[in-house]
Amino acid sequence: MLSSTAKNLYWMGRYLQRAENMARLLEATQRTALQSSKTEAFDVAEMYGLAEAFEAIHPDGELPQLIDFMTLNAENPSSVFNSVRAARDNARAERNNLTTDVWESLNGLWLEVSAIARRKRGVDHGAFVETVKKQTVMIAGAAQSTLLRDQAWNFLSLGTYLERADNTIRILDVKYHRLQPDGAPEVRDGVDYYGWSEILTCIGALRTYRRVYRARIEPRRVAELMILRRDLPRSIHHCLWQLDLSMRELADLYGSRGEADRQAGALHAELRYGRIDDIFEAGLRDFLEDLRDRLDALSHEIGRQFLLD
Repeated sequence: MLSSTAKNLYWMGRYLQRAENMARLLEATQRTALQSSKTEAFDVAEMYGLAEAFEAIHPDGELPQLIDFMTLNAENPSSVFNSVRAARDNARAERNNLTTDVWESLNGLWLEVSAIARRKRGVDHGAFVETVKKQTVMIAGAAQSTLLRDQAWNFLSLGTYLERADNTIRILDVKYHRLQPDGAPEVRDGVDYYGWSEILTCIGALRTYRRVYRARIEPRRVAELMILRRDLPRSIHHCLWQLDLSMRELADLYGSRGEADRQAGALHAELRYGRIDDIFEAGLRDFLEDLRDRLDALSHEIGRQFLLD
């Protein structure tokens, strides 16, 4: 496979997942709007390294301004608008490697997003993020059920799960430590139900939490679910497992293994055998920051190994 083809599919996966991640995050934030504050708005911008850019445009930092900035602002590189456009541009370059179902679903999403962006006024942002969330899930479903499991699929998967893992780390890092500044696994002064529910809603796991634990929301269990549960599709462990699988598949297809394979396997093994008590003992924030650094290193090594940069 040409490196340009691998690059396009990899970034298609990343940008499409970025759009879905943002839609889920904003939907969860809107649901807790009555409890939201200026700090909440800046927290969301901070997750994507955009706090300064957001404050420069909107010093008041109100939630409606944040939602507009993160959805349809063409100057924000991480906005839903730009993410969908970039995913569609990469997909268009690789239509021969995609099924009709995948291409038409993604192209249809872009046409809808661009039409809404042209209106500028009277946009229902709540309906917009709901549409993006549902349609990105449909595109992922089309890919899951129609794409050949070849190199194209694995590069698409690499992009998807790298982006998803990074997003879950960002959400847990920022929001956990807003609710628990000392990083403790237990709540001492009463549970902020809406705050913890928002974290779980960001990864579509509120009902899953109730099903798994059948108990009230506790910070330690939230962290355990988001980090270590391999059977939760948006947990960090699940993402690293899928990354490791795709790297193994590509190694078999290419007939060789490199440093990226070693790093992916090491990350997966660490979470496979990890324990939440050990993570909290070492410090949750330190653990998450180290994990993000290693995920960034893996992303760089994948780019170098497969000439994606």
